[in-house]
Amino acid sequence: MTNKKQTVTDRIRSDIVKGLIKPGQKLPSIREQSQAFACSLNTIIGAYQELEKEYLIYSRPKSGYYVVAPEALLPLLQKKRIDFTSAAPDPSSLSQTDFRQCLNKAMELFESSIFTYSDSQGLLSLRQEIVKLFHKQQVFSSEHQIFIFSGAQQALHLLNGMPFPNGKTNILVEQPTYWGMLESLKAQNQTVIGIERTPDGIDWAALERHFQSNMIKFFYTIPRFHNPLGTSYTQKEKQRIAELAQKYDVYIVEDDYLADFETNHKADPIWAYNGSSHVIYLRSFSKVMLPGLRLAAATVPSALVPSLQQHKRTADLSTSVLSQGVLEIFIQSGMYEHHAKQMRAMYAQRMSKLKEAASRLLPKAFLYSIPASGGLFAALNLPGIHTEELVKRIGQRGVDVLRADQQFLPTFPKPNLLRMSIMRTDEQDIEEGIQTLAEELDHATLTNNAYTPSFWI
Repeated sequence: MTNKKQTVTDRIRSDIVKGLIKPGQKLPSIREQSQAFACSLNTIIGAYQELEKEYLIYSRPKSGYYVVAPEALLPLLQKKRIDFTSAAPDPSSLSQTDFRQCLNKAMELFESSIFTYSDSQGLLSLRQEIVKLFHKQQVFSSEHQIFIFSGAQQALHLLNGMPFPNGKTNILVEQPTYWGMLESLKAQNQTVIGIERTPDGIDWAALERHFQSNMIKFFYTIPRFHNPLGTSYTQKEKQRIAELAQKYDVYIVEDDYLADFETNHKADPIWAYNGSSHVIYLRSFSKVMLPGLRLAAATVPSALVPSLQQHKRTADLSTSVLSQGVLEIFIQSGMYEHHAKQMRAMYAQRMSKLKEAASRLLPKAFLYSIPASGGLFAALNLPGIHTEELVKRIGQRGVDVLRADQQFLPTFPKPNLLRMSIMRTDEQDIEEGIQTLAEELDHATLTNNAYTPSFWI
C-alpha cells in the first residue's frame, strides 16, 4: 500500500472510530474522495478495499459504500481505553517476583500464626515496623498506639461509629471528599456537616465556628493530595488545624493515604504539630502495594485505644495474618521503600504531563486544581456544561473520566467537577485523552445558564 493510500485509509478509519462518520452513513463517492484527498481514483478504491477487509465499511451494488453497524465497531473501539477514573495502582508498577518472594517468606515465618486468631490490634512485629515507618513522616508514637486494619475503609467505618472521649457526636467533612467515607457515614446514619474545600483552601472562620458550636466529634480531612482535588494544605494550615483541634477538644482524622508519594521532604502531617492528643493518623497501603491485601495502619491518641480495641475485635477479630506478614517482610527487606520511590517518581512525572497537556489544550477557566507534580488526582471544573453527556461522548471514544458528584453530601452545592486520575495512564495516554476531551468540549451541550469559554466566542 502506498503512503498516500495508507494516509487516506487511516484518516477515514479515524473518523469512523471517533464517530465523525456515523454507523449506516454513506461514504462520499470514490470520485468525491479522490478530489477531497487530491489523489487518484485507484488510491481511494484501495483504501475502501482495506476498510472493507477490516469490516468497517461495506458496499451496496450500484449504491456505494456505507459504515457498518455499531456492533461491528466494538472490537476496534475496545482495543485501547484511556482510564482517568481508576484509583487502583498500575499493575505494571509492582514486581510480581518481589511480591511472590514476600508471600512465600510470610508463609514460612507466620505458618503457626495462620492457624490461630492473632491480636486484633495487629501483629506486634508489624506494628513495630509501622512505628519506624511513621517516624519518617514525623509521626512519633509507640506500638501500643498502632492499629492494623483490613483497609482504610474499615478504619473509617469503626471511627465513625464508636464514641470519642470528648462526648460529641457530629462529624465534619470537607466538601468534596473521599466517597467511601460518605458511604460509611450514610450507612450508619451519622449526623454529618460539610465544609467547603476549594483549590484556595478552607474557610477558617467557618472551621472554627463548627469546632466551637456544632458538637464536632472529629473532623475528617485529607490534607495531602486531596481526593478528588489533588491539593495539599500548607504547613501553616496544618498547624492551625492542630491548634484549633486542641483548643476546642475536637479530634482530627488525618487520612494521609499518599504520604509515600510526597515530593516535598519538608511537608509534615498535621500530627507533627503537637497533635498527638487529638489526631488519629491513618495510612493506607493500597496505593503502594496490592489493594487486595486490604491493609492500613493508624496511630491513635492513648485515650482512644481501649474503645478502638473493643470495636476492632467486634469487626473482624483480627486482620489477615498472611497479609500482615507480607507487608512486614516487604518493609523489612527494603522493597517497600524502593518501590515507593519508583512509584513516587512515576506518578510525579505523569502528573506533570497532565498539567502541561491540560494547560496547553484546555481553556484556563476549566483548570480547577492540578498539582504541579505528585499525587494521583486532579480536578477540572466545567461550568455550564452537561457533564453527564460529555462523559458519555468521550467514553464512546475510548476515554474514561469520572464525575465527582458522589464525592459530595447530597445537600451540598456541587460544581461540575471531573476527577482525573493518572494511576492507570502513561504520558501518551494523557496527551491523547486530554486532546479527546478538548475536541468534545468544542461541541459540548450547554446548560441554560451556560458559561461561554473564550474559544466559543
